[in-house]
Amino acid sequence: MSTVIENLLLRKQKLVEQLEKAPSVEDRDRIEHQLEQINTALDFLDRPEAKEGR
Repeated sequence: MSTVIENLLLRKQKLVEQLEKAPSVEDRDRIEHQLEQINTALDFLDRPEAKEGR
């Protein structure tokens, strides 16, 4: 499971870097949406229930 979390954190870091350079509102919106999805996944994986169920 730690590999999944590591991959999500790496993707999040890359998206944050892209967000800083995003030229258009549409690009920023797309990146922010992806960041929300990653944060949701990380929150889910960090729940105690998710750890106990495995």
